Amino acid sequence: MALNNQTLVTEFVLQGFSETPQLQIFLFIIFLFLYLTALTGNSLIVMAISLDSGLHTPMYFFLANLAILDIGCTSTVLPKLLENLIVKKKSISYDGCMTQLYFLTCFLGTELLLFTAMAYDRYVAICHPLHHSTMMSRMVCMFLVNSVWGIGALSSLLHTGLMLRLTFCGPNEIKHFLCEIPSLLLLSCSSTYLNNIMIVIADVYFGVINFVLTMVSYGFIISNILKIHTTEGKKKAFSTCSSHLMVVSMYYATIIYTYIFPGSGSSMNNGKVVALLYTTVSPTLNPLIYTLRNKDFKIALKKMFPFIH
Repeated sequence: MALNNQTLVTEFVLQGFSETPQLQIFLFIIFLFLYLTALTGNSLIVMAISLDSGLHTPMYFFLANLAILDIGCTSTVLPKLLENLIVKKKSISYDGCMTQLYFLTCFLGTELLLFTAMAYDRYVAICHPLHHSTMMSRMVCMFLVNSVWGIGALSSLLHTGLMLRLTFCGPNEIKHFLCEIPSLLLLSCSSTYLNNIMIVIADVYFGVINFVLTMVSYGFIISNILKIHTTEGKKKAFSTCSSHLMVVSMYYATIIYTYIFPGSGSSMNNGKVVALLYTTVSPTLNPLIYTLRNKDFKIALKKMFPFIH
């Protein structure tokens, strides 16, 4: 009965980037450009890999899934961010907030797991090239990808379910431009003890364990590359994994900053910038990082668009 006497929050107010109208218009143009670039780049990756049989290999199969995750991640965050840059009332409904929380957590967790699977594929390709086709068969790839998506979805469902059981009856201003777990927990007027325990477990599993597995894979890869006698051979071997290593490093740096060392007070603005990196900048840059120096992908694009030279 006590719950019924409380004024429950039905919507949250999202803190904007700036109160200056001119700056908001500028930010709207920038974020719209980044969103459209991310959608275009990642959609082209998915199309090219789907249509070109030459790209039907484990590396490109994982890359297509990464592109789908990037499309999902930006589409979960940016449309609401763009809307709040042009309206006076920067709000999101309780249901909308929980929906955004679920999909954002799902895509971020799945992406970290996918990076580990991609690192394992590169490890097999470089350290066991003769067994790559059997160790990374179609069945193995399908199992890895289904497991990655399934674990990401179930983990997000658990976190969102724990968030739904909390009571929000006081302040409703989220000091962020999106609904994420650390920011929402600060607003709850009920115990967040269980939520915090699950966050630590998720941080250890998704962050620490997957980071260690990825780094171990690259330890073996680099050790194997250094054993190659020719400079050309070393360059060729490293070129197949350098893009992935660059993306992984950038992504983990932002995720660790946000979830393992959550900001507070004056560092909230830093948290917003970091969140922009993994929800907007990273999905926009990924297609460029993976495809600019990739001859196979350039050939696939020319087949799709013959007018490209």
